[in-house]
Amino acid sequence: MSDEDYIVFIVDDDVTIREALSELLASYGVTTIAFDSARAYMDVDKSRQPACLILDVELPDINGLDLQSQIADGDHPPIVFITGHGDIPSSVRAIRGGAVDFLTKPFSDADLMRAIRAAVAQDRRAHAERADLDILRRRYSELTPREQEVLPLVISGLLNKQAAAELGISEVTLQIHRRNVMQKMAAASLADLVRIAERLQIPVTHSRRAGEE
Repeated sequence: MSDEDYIVFIVDDDVTIREALSELLASYGVTTIAFDSARAYMDVDKSRQPACLILDVELPDINGLDLQSQIADGDHPPIVFITGHGDIPSSVRAIRGGAVDFLTKPFSDADLMRAIRAAVAQDRRAHAERADLDILRRRYSELTPREQEVLPLVISGLLNKQAAAELGISEVTLQIHRRNVMQKMAAASLADLVRIAERLQIPVTHSRRAGEE
């Protein structure tokens, strides 16, 4: 991982801290954008490139831990908390909330860079997973309405004749739709199709009844 291909957002109301962090990261070739409040951070469009958010716990408009809770379900980069008044309950809450680290000032450059790189690596994985999911959603949208009906029956483990009877079509027609689903979803096997369906949260609404052949 090179130092130039990610960005670090800094949210701290202390201008000296913002400047010191920006200068430090610049020495590593890292791009930074600094904010003096949570509102200022929230009001700016975020880059889609991998990123990390360095967040102070005590801010003038909102507690950093409360901000973490507010943005938990949004598309925000992983958080590295910094604070001058660290305590165990706050650090536990931060980590349970998904923070990568909780650093108490003064912290070493090495500890900060280690936390940032861990956060960026996590964000890269999240970006890759979202990209993969977007591809699966696009493939699913390209299925015909009938193929979208066939897919949950196939992953439910029904025999072809059972799935065909469920839809009121011939077994041969069902097999054609099943083959098309496998090809369009780029599934190499039934197990692969089941994993894809799980990622797309397609419910299994039927089950193969024991003893049926």
